[in-house]
Amino acid sequence: MARTRALSGAVALAAAAAVMAPGTAEAAPPGTKDVTAVLFEWNFASVARECTTTLGPAGYGYVQVSPPAEHIQGAQWWTSYQPVSYKIAGRLGDRAAFQNMVNTCHAAGVKVVADAVINHMSAGSGTGTGGSSYTKYSYPGLYSSYDFDDCTAQVSNYQDRWNVQHCELVGLADLDTGEEYVRKTIAGYLNDLLSLGVDGFRIDAAKHIDTADLANIKSRLTNPSVYWKQEVIYGAGEAVQPTEYTGNGDVQEFRYAYDLKRVFNSEKLAYLKNYGEGWGYLNGSVAGVFVDNHDTERNGSTLNYKDGANYTLANVFMLAHPYGAPDVNSGYEWSDADAGPPNGGSVSACWQNGWKCQHAWPEIRSMVAFRNATRGQAMTDWWDNGGNAIAFGRGAKGFVAVNHESGSLSRTYQTSLPAGTYCNVQNNTTVTVNSGGQFTATLGGNTALAVYAGRSSC
Repeated sequence: MARTRALSGAVALAAAAAVMAPGTAEAAPPGTKDVTAVLFEWNFASVARECTTTLGPAGYGYVQVSPPAEHIQGAQWWTSYQPVSYKIAGRLGDRAAFQNMVNTCHAAGVKVVADAVINHMSAGSGTGTGGSSYTKYSYPGLYSSYDFDDCTAQVSNYQDRWNVQHCELVGLADLDTGEEYVRKTIAGYLNDLLSLGVDGFRIDAAKHIDTADLANIKSRLTNPSVYWKQEVIYGAGEAVQPTEYTGNGDVQEFRYAYDLKRVFNSEKLAYLKNYGEGWGYLNGSVAGVFVDNHDTERNGSTLNYKDGANYTLANVFMLAHPYGAPDVNSGYEWSDADAGPPNGGSVSACWQNGWKCQHAWPEIRSMVAFRNATRGQAMTDWWDNGGNAIAFGRGAKGFVAVNHESGSLSRTYQTSLPAGTYCNVQNNTTVTVNSGGQFTATLGGNTALAVYAGRSSC
């Protein structure tokens, strides 16, 4: 079983997807700060410290933590996605560590989103990370065989809605979310997390749960309008589509990430002028966007940390552009796509022991404050060279330029910014805007410039 899950984990959990959303279909996460740092497989003590030292000061609104429930044993990352009970007893920390993390992050001004695995349980039998004994279809004190769907074959036909939502994702025991007991039990788990102060949920494999079942479960929460993002991967011609889930909350827009890879790798940034709804994506008010996530960085469908400037500049673009609510993926180096987190998820320091800490890369981190400062402003003053150099404003609040050409670029940009001196937060040099809203700058190849109101000195 482990090997089956290992080989298909990235693709299949991705193929099951649903993403980030507020429960009231309001634009992106509620509040003034909509950027989420996804600290993939960081343990709770490390997340708590990072909220204090980095996420809060940088202006991140949310941190997303990996599934907290007790799960199967094993070193691979995907063991976190095979729960065996709803106790907070996974490899990343116990209930006390989780509670401390939530409190610490809140004190730093950062809200907490928990990755929630509620479509399925495990694929095998054994003893969980918290000591619970289990077999597939039998989780004592929680679920018995009566609580699982009748189809015990693997999902095999994405053109068949029943197959997608009643059969087993890569052999994982599929909960019958149409049942009263199952709905009540899942809601009980989520309510337990809410009682600890959790501010939202990422619903893993939401595509494999009927949207009406999710709506019913959400209605049972102590806070039914809690922030809610769903992993629902778009597939052309598939029976289950992301648009079905927007009534529950945000939905992760996988096409956004797929297309960014293609544009940055082999097309022209000039094509991004009408990115978002203009490309046929979900309405931006209910779209969760990302450059990569833990599945897609491993299955090759998106950019990842190994892509150098293409990856960094794609994150800069995402954070500068007004479409959707962005996730910044922050994980660890891997050559084996199944490999679990270094040191069991303990991060002693960024950029050591394999931890990549993309959320803290200066080019990415600096754009979080840019996004907060320009929130609510439409895109203005678009410019491109017909190739891989682009620039655009966010009303009178900010302006960004990206030079994805191989050589440097010098030009005068027209903005809607008030006259004054601004800090280019990409390299901590200053830019002077004249009374006509213009400034002149030189950008090296594969670099960016970003200025925003309220940041005049570097």
